[in-house]
Amino acid sequence: MAKAISLVCLDVGEKRIGVAVGDNMIKIAVPFDTVEVDGSEVESIAEIYIRQRADVLVVGYPRNQSGEPTAQTEFVEDFVAKLSDISNNIVYQDESLTSVIAEQQLKGYGKPYSKADIDAQAAALILKDYLEMNYA
Repeated sequence: MAKAISLVCLDVGEKRIGVAVGDNMIKIAVPFDTVEVDGSEVESIAEIYIRQRADVLVVGYPRNQSGEPTAQTEFVEDFVAKLSDISNNIVYQDESLTSVIAEQQLKGYGKPYSKADIDAQAAALILKDYLEMNYA
C-alpha cells in the first residue's frame, strides 16, 4: 500500500501568497488560505507546513507565454531560497494562467470573492496540476 503524502502548495505573489493543501491518495487540491507578504510570511508558511504535517512543498513557477523566465520567476526563486529551512522537498510546478482560470471559476460560483480568494484558488489549481502529473 502506498504511503499518503501530504502537500502544501504556494502561489507566490508580491503582496499575497495563495496556499492550497492536498495529498497524493485523495488527489484533491483544496484552497486553504492566503498569507500576506509583510515580513512574517516565511514563519506563516512554516506554521502551515508543520500544522498540515506536509511532506512536499509545491511552488508555482511563473513563465511567460513562450515558456521563458520572467522578473516574477526570479522573485519566486529568491523567495523559495528563504524556505529551505522549512522543507527539504520543495518542487516547482508550472503556474501558467492559473490566476486567470481561478478568477473564472470564482465568477462562475456567482458569489462575491476577493483577490485573496483568487490567490488561494490559483494555488489549488497549481497543486491539482502537480498531483495529476505526479500521482496519476
